[in-house]
Amino acid sequence: MTSPMELVVTDLDGTFWHTDDHLDDDVRRAVKELEARDIPLLVATGRRLNSTRRPLAAFGLAPPAIVLNGALGVDLATGERFHVSPYADGEAALVLRAFREVGLDPVVYVDDVVLEAYVSTTPSTHPGHLKVLEGNVATDDLERVTAEEPILGFSLIGVEHGDAVAAQKAIGSLAETHLDRSIDFPGMATFTVAPNDQSKWDGVVAFCSRMNIDSTRVLALGDGTNDIELLEEARVALAPTDGHSSARALATATIPSAKEGGWAAVLDYL
Repeated sequence: MTSPMELVVTDLDGTFWHTDDHLDDDVRRAVKELEARDIPLLVATGRRLNSTRRPLAAFGLAPPAIVLNGALGVDLATGERFHVSPYADGEAALVLRAFREVGLDPVVYVDDVVLEAYVSTTPSTHPGHLKVLEGNVATDDLERVTAEEPILGFSLIGVEHGDAVAAQKAIGSLAETHLDRSIDFPGMATFTVAPNDQSKWDGVVAFCSRMNIDSTRVLALGDGTNDIELLEEARVALAPTDGHSSARALATATIPSAKEGGWAAVLDYL
């Protein structure tokens, strides 16, 4: 029987996996079953490109992916881009100024073939986050970067919740902000900033257009505040039982947590 779903779109952290060093066996089988049914899988994550590509590759996966909350869409198997959406001229500089008004220096993500991000000499993100960025990040004057480079997004990962809240208030309506728990740094916050009115769904629409897929026949899975538009627009929306309340409120149904391999339940909703 033909499935009414033409595409499955999934968040990664807290949805597809709990941590990126382990993928539940039932989830692996579910991914293979999607392939057998000829239903494409599209990743949609707040992660940057390389931190998306590497852990998926460790499990033998290279799906198309929307990274940085809708800023960039890349086919991980071929490297071909299908979506790019940087800040408009001048907007990134205003966001940087807001960060600095509360004494914070973010990671700034750029559209560059060599580097993925820039930091200042005094970055506010967690040292462990900086360690993960090694090889793909450079130190520079962030005012120059935001004035001259195509900017895809900003982040602070593994920071105090109060610092993230202060940044969110300072940025206000300048950009789209996402504040959530940090899975990699328990007890800390993850804060990402995208251009206004940008979401993961923008990348989904671009992918559907490229692949001639009906965007009204999408099943989406997500657990966080940066998945809201994704879950709102999908025909079927699934959220883990331990996901953010805003994600669960939009879900067609809830599934077991990523710790339990709950993603495999996707097969029940196709």
